[in-house]
Amino acid sequence: MTTTPLSLFRLLVPVLGAGLILIGTPAATRAQNIVVMVNGDPITDFDIEQRSKLDQLTTQKTPSRQDVINELIEDKVKIKEGKKYGVDPAVADIDQSYAGMAQRMRVSPDQLTKSLEVKGVRPETLKSRMKAEMVWTSLVRGRYKERLQVGERDVAEKVKSEGGEKLQVEGTEYKMQPIVLIVPRGSSQAFIEQRHKEAETYRGRVGSCEEANSLFRSTPNAAIRESVTKTTADLPEALRKVLDDTPIGHLTPPEMTKQGIEMVVLCSRKPTTIDTPKKREIREKMYAEKYEKTSKAYLDEIRKAAMIEYRNR
Repeated sequence: MTTTPLSLFRLLVPVLGAGLILIGTPAATRAQNIVVMVNGDPITDFDIEQRSKLDQLTTQKTPSRQDVINELIEDKVKIKEGKKYGVDPAVADIDQSYAGMAQRMRVSPDQLTKSLEVKGVRPETLKSRMKAEMVWTSLVRGRYKERLQVGERDVAEKVKSEGGEKLQVEGTEYKMQPIVLIVPRGSSQAFIEQRHKEAETYRGRVGSCEEANSLFRSTPNAAIRESVTKTTADLPEALRKVLDDTPIGHLTPPEMTKQGIEMVVLCSRKPTTIDTPKKREIREKMYAEKYEKTSKAYLDEIRKAAMIEYRNR
């Protein structure tokens, strides 16, 4: 999959789903057996069976039944806590995240669904797990933002204690605006080629970000996004080379994506200092440790307050 300038900055939104309870056969009857009630919300044998298959598929290990039940209980309390604070993703957001996962796996959403179904896993099972994790991440980061902050002094001391000599190195800061010439799904090759020619024509006309904004904000079937600023550390080498080879105020070469013909107008490029890879690694590790500790304490708190009733074990 080719990484394009615009797609690099596109945010992916996570996921939603609900287990489907089957009826009409002996196996389906078993699927309706309620094993646990969590705040009035049931967990069935079917839910447990589905999550077990998903866990086995993703970890290559067979989880114990109780571990799976615990996961499902935690998902229920996370989602309820999210609703308490207004964190409740829409179905469209969940589907978009599911499609994003498929894209990262270099398959279509339909292909991802089929690969799950071959293993006996419904796509809703994966979507349900993704929704719970998305809700939880949003809650933890939103409610405990200050607690999760990592101090620069702490990072610097840790870098030095692990033998790091430098905290920052020279780099480049890029300010740019993504642009897309919309190509509807199912368009003919002739239409796509026509849009490519239009993109090349625009590249010859645009000489500044101001001109790009004036042009693309008034051009039908085209869009220019808000400006983004990235440094050397944020961008893959291939994209850095494209930006380094692009004159200030001009457009990068057009690329075809699912949205259409995409380009970036480079507004500025200037020297800056960036964190060393060692410093970034240590900061991320320290943040992850704080997040894990805070997340566990928060989950323990809301799980203790939850109404959990076992029915059939």
